[in-house]
Amino acid sequence: MIVLAGPGSGKTTVITERTKYLIQNYGINPMEILVITFTKAAAQEMRQRFLRLMEQEQTQVTFGTFHAIFFGILKHAYHFTGENILREDQKHQYLKDIVGRMNLDIEDEADFIGGIISEISLVKNDQIPLEHYYSTTCSENAFRDIYQKYQQRLERENRLDFDDMLVYTYQLLKERPDILLGWQNRYRYILVDEFQDINTIQYEIVKMLAAPENNIFIVGDDDQSIYRFRGAKPEIMLNFPKEFKDTKTILLDQNFRCTGNIVKAAELVIRHNQMRFQKNMKEVKESGDKIELHTFANQPQECAHIIKKVQEYIKQDYQYSDIAILFRTNTDARLLAEKFMEYNIPFKMRDSMPNIYDHWIAKNVISYIHLALGSRERREFLQVMNRPNRYIGRECIDEAQVSLENLKKYYDDKHWVVERIEQLEYQLNILKRMNPYAAINFIRHGIGYEAYLNEYADFRKIKAEDLYEVLNEMQEGAKDFKTFEAWFAHIEEYTKALNDQAKEQNRVSNAVTFTTLHSSKGLEFANVFIIDINEGIIPHRKAILDADMQEERRMFYVGMTRAKEHLHMYSIRERYGKNLMPSVFLENLKQDVKTAG
Repeated sequence: MIVLAGPGSGKTTVITERTKYLIQNYGINPMEILVITFTKAAAQEMRQRFLRLMEQEQTQVTFGTFHAIFFGILKHAYHFTGENILREDQKHQYLKDIVGRMNLDIEDEADFIGGIISEISLVKNDQIPLEHYYSTTCSENAFRDIYQKYQQRLERENRLDFDDMLVYTYQLLKERPDILLGWQNRYRYILVDEFQDINTIQYEIVKMLAAPENNIFIVGDDDQSIYRFRGAKPEIMLNFPKEFKDTKTILLDQNFRCTGNIVKAAELVIRHNQMRFQKNMKEVKESGDKIELHTFANQPQECAHIIKKVQEYIKQDYQYSDIAILFRTNTDARLLAEKFMEYNIPFKMRDSMPNIYDHWIAKNVISYIHLALGSRERREFLQVMNRPNRYIGRECIDEAQVSLENLKKYYDDKHWVVERIEQLEYQLNILKRMNPYAAINFIRHGIGYEAYLNEYADFRKIKAEDLYEVLNEMQEGAKDFKTFEAWFAHIEEYTKALNDQAKEQNRVSNAVTFTTLHSSKGLEFANVFIIDINEGIIPHRKAILDADMQEERRMFYVGMTRAKEHLHMYSIRERYGKNLMPSVFLENLKQDVKTAG
């Protein structure tokens, strides 16, 4: 059976009630029931709800995540313990060791290793033969080398990572029909929550466990499938009725969470997706207030308006925790976070917001400015001496303080290097007289740092525009400062505030929630603001294929349906000096729905 459970339709209740129904009406042995979820928190909540429903303190029904269930199977077969599981910090260290021994030109090691980790996971979960996988982080040969060395170390030390739990379980059940039969007899009734997020290998294992009786009960919403980047395959859910011919489909089409206007608006957006189960969500609540759609000239105006609105909600006796700010990526809310800090409005981040000034590009820019202001620290000079390339070798810089005069003497037989050093001196002299905004612009175009980024992007096979974003954001943040001293003081204050905010994160309960659209899934708030709904932001500029656009639309739909009472959706006309178009998602809405603004 497949239950299509739209937003706010009470899907958790469905699974617990179904489990109770199997036990009480059909006399099913609780030990034979397996309930699978995607997160530990969801498994615990489901179990607690079931116990309350049954008025029991214990149950023999198994509630667990895919990883927990599959690791249980491996424990029985191979006698693994928790010691065999590779922790995330250990995985990071393993890969850091491997990459460190390879001759790769990497600027941001953390970013590079993060990319490798995601790709290793994708290869394992999608069961992609290594020779057919093309890396987006580095060359194919480098990726295969890293992958093989990583796997060899895991095997040497008798360890497995989280993805291996799935791979090993799949291989075990495939190769040992006797073991598979044992687990098929143990779990004769399988219920899967959030089925739209399942990936290939998880699905293959579930099918093996469910055979031959195929007592599978799945709950999900194909319109809320937003994890393709992690390997989730929404088409698995769409094809489920074709694969299991006798599948019954039940539609939970009443939204108990959102007001009528929000439900209708969300439907107008999602109906533009072609690859989906056709459904039409109905509201239970009154129409409620109109949705606010507004376009601002720029981000500062947008931020000022949001702060005003938040203050109004607090005056209306809402709590800060009744309010959420939603955005596409965890860097989109930086300016708003700064303004919240200025106005002492408490907020908490669902996703860690990286400090822009910690980025290697930002550090390069700041090093250039420090050098212009007279610093000659070796560390700072090394960062930028060949960005762009000036053909200066590290071997001639062995003092703690760098002397440009000594450098010129060292290269007196190479006039082209001396010319570049003299040009650098001249550029630093110009740079020191500028304000921060103009200085960043001069570093980009006058000194030629942007040309260096283009070369780096070509080498890494990434888009240079993604690197320019850091410079764009720095320039935007520097606009208000006339002197380097004031700007550096601001950077220091901002960094401290961000660190303090991260420490307070779990201590503050009454705070506005800042969250990406991805991380908002499963949450609900009285008042929701979705910001920067523009082409290239929402939907993201990397969404080129139709499948990508459908995923972006689903993500936006998820964001809209987090709002219980009030929904505010904002776009801007300009960012970083470039004109922006409103999102196609907003254009769909403006034609049809009751909106304010």
